Amino acid sequence: MKRILTYGTFDLLHYGHIRLLQRAKALGDYLIVALSTEEFNEQKGKKTYHNYETRKKMLEAIRYVDLVIPEENWEQKVNDVKKYEVDVVVMGSDWAGSDKFEYLRDYCDVVYLDRTEGISTTKIKEDLKLQTPVNGVDQIPTPKTYKKTLK
Repeated sequence: MKRILTYGTFDLLHYGHIRLLQRAKALGDYLIVALSTEEFNEQKGKKTYHNYETRKKMLEAIRYVDLVIPEENWEQKVNDVKKYEVDVVVMGSDWAGSDKFEYLRDYCDVVYLDRTEGISTTKIKEDLKLQTPVNGVDQIPTPKTYKKTLK
């Protein structure tokens, strides 16, 4: 059985994430996702919208994902590869050449997959910031404002 491992925060889950997980799973038989904890994200200067347990449940609901484990620090990667008998670590191409992953080549293969063009969590956050209220009315209908627009 060929085991694949990837790392990430997977906070605002989107099509780019799904595609990455689908392509990662296609490289083997068993996909493990190491999901960054809130504490680790804080160390990296990231803040999540969803807590760890919610993000974990979302990932577990995706058919390509076989196991979700916590990512608690940068140093755990070699132990993860050994413990789960990983054959390939897969990351997005934005990590290509990074010393955070390249050293893993001594223990397994490392593959960088191209990101899905036009979609990223950063872009989603930026797009949402641009949608500011006009004349006191939200541009994205909430259940309350949606009912008002139906009248």
